[in-house]
Amino acid sequence: MSGPVGGPGARLRRAGAGPRESRRYRWWVLWVVLAGLLGTNILFTVFVVALPTVACGLGHLQCRPGQNVNISTVTWVVTGPMLAFGVVAPLAGKAGDLWGHRRLYLIGLACEIAVAVASATAPDVGVLIVARTLGGLLGASIGAASMALVLGVFSKEDRVKALGWWSMVGAGGPVLGVAVGGPLIEHFGWRWLFVVQIPILLLALALAAAVLPARAGDRPRAERGESRMDWSGAAAIGTAVGAFLFALNRGPDWGWASPGVLGSFAVAAGAGVVFRLVEARAREPVFPLHYLGRRNFVFPIVAQTTANFAYLGAFFLAPLLLETVFGYGVGASGYLSLPRPIVFSALAPIAGYVAVRIGERTSAVVGTSAVVGSMVVFALAGRGTGVALVEVAFVLSGIGLGVASPSLSSTVANEFADEDLGTASASQQLMNQVGTVAGIQVMETVQAAAGRGRHGFGLLPSFHLAYLVGGGVALVGVASAALLRSTDRSGHRAALDLREALDATERSPVVPGEIGGVVGGEIVVRGTDVNALD
Repeated sequence: MSGPVGGPGARLRRAGAGPRESRRYRWWVLWVVLAGLLGTNILFTVFVVALPTVACGLGHLQCRPGQNVNISTVTWVVTGPMLAFGVVAPLAGKAGDLWGHRRLYLIGLACEIAVAVASATAPDVGVLIVARTLGGLLGASIGAASMALVLGVFSKEDRVKALGWWSMVGAGGPVLGVAVGGPLIEHFGWRWLFVVQIPILLLALALAAAVLPARAGDRPRAERGESRMDWSGAAAIGTAVGAFLFALNRGPDWGWASPGVLGSFAVAAGAGVVFRLVEARAREPVFPLHYLGRRNFVFPIVAQTTANFAYLGAFFLAPLLLETVFGYGVGASGYLSLPRPIVFSALAPIAGYVAVRIGERTSAVVGTSAVVGSMVVFALAGRGTGVALVEVAFVLSGIGLGVASPSLSSTVANEFADEDLGTASASQQLMNQVGTVAGIQVMETVQAAAGRGRHGFGLLPSFHLAYLVGGGVALVGVASAALLRSTDRSGHRAALDLREALDATERSPVVPGEIGGVVGGEIVVRGTDVNALD
């Protein structure tokens, strides 16, 4: 016997439903995942800044007041994780698709806690490098699994909203780390960075264990003893990416024409060819090659990579510009750089909601164009303009990636099948890493070469040239963004209108012939079950 909508039967059914059946569940998943993302990325920027302090604290160097410290060995604390991330990211994405993203995420967070303990107690630089490199491996697993879990609970039409919040934490976490970590290092020492990180990771782990679903897609989980992993493909792509990133990293120090750098580029090219041959024959490829022929994968990936090239390359050059050209100290240059990530993190969530209205393509074009504009403004800045123009460039950079990132990321994800969402996440993070490393190394090399020697451009023009190179690369991103297609939301809007009508019936009498009340505890609209609409 059916009762009125919202009557005791329906209310009891709703009260007995688990949290995973709630319409708010997808947001719970997002907040929980973002807690883990914050715990893993909060230390990145402040730890880079603290490298000289770390070197002295470990006794690796004899540090005296006013001495210029050579920290080439200790820089592997940062370089190691970047290379490890690139090598492992494709494998991590596929592992989540096969064996469960929640499992991969929980294991990654638990191991990240152990790595934080090892980092905090490292007796020498060797242990610290190993610990941080393991952290890079875990970061690839946590990043791929967490993004896949978020993508899996949001519809294709709404993913851009979720990825706006994702971008906010991704950009804002390191800013928070600088704000908290700077005083922490000054008063207690660099090891306390990791001591503070541990409770954040423990809280994120507890929340994830309670809330997260098992996996993002509908692929059946691989049974114990059954391995469908494409190990050959994973080894080939890991070798290709690792060798390429290594060559980019060593190029400025060894020389771009040195045997080691040229050899690494050759290894990367050869491994890339092997990867394509292996994947064409693989039963369960680590990256299905048919995605390479899809417009909404190729163009947004290119736009992401080139935008990150300019954005991060400019970011790492900016402190040197502020110190050598404008005469600011290290601390002041760090604070003057803050508008960029602050604007990025503040704008990204808003940009996700705006993209639902105007389309991903428009947002991506506007954002990548702002990145190009920021490079031009950087190239116009000088002693005559004062530091104000540099700050305008920082703000434009933050606007650019804050507006573009959610739309580009969601467009790529929407092109993948649900069972491949881990692969979608890993491919994006991998290419962003490639763009980041390439931008930093190439733009710094251009600036250093242009400002050096008798025939050099001079100090200020060398920065201008580097920024113009970044702007030229970012122009490729604008062209690529213009070629992607926005998500079709016409059917989604109709479903939302119907759901709003159903919600209204819970607060008003039933209209005969339209809403058929409750049949067996289920809402029926003209004979159709719409309880699953969300």
